[in-house]
Amino acid sequence: MISIPQRNVIRKRVHKRIRTRMTGSAERPRLNVYRSLNHIYTQIIDDATGTTIASASTVSKKGEGKKAGGNVAAAKEVGKLIAERAKEKGVKKVVFDRGGYLYHGRIKALADAAREAGLEF
Repeated sequence: MISIPQRNVIRKRVHKRIRTRMTGSAERPRLNVYRSLNHIYTQIIDDATGTTIASASTVSKKGEGKKAGGNVAAAKEVGKLIAERAKEKGVKKVVFDRGGYLYHGRIKALADAAREAGLEF
């Protein structure tokens, strides 16, 4: 089995490879995801100006609720929250940056919830 530090090195290498082909623009900003053991964080980023348009996580005040941070249910809540905040800022279409993680589990739940809430990617 691969140890945890080695796994993160591989993830960072995969994320770097993904980012060479993917950039967020003003029309289609990048929806970035970071997953830790206890929480999940998302940001909508315009790479042209280097600014964060909206963000949501299981740590944020509005994101706090019934769900714990490190599970699929919490990822769904964060997906809905980031979609609502994006709509408030006028963003409807994004490019999904999975951060080098497999499109499975919490990452997939977050993406599906964001799609259901109205984001297109």
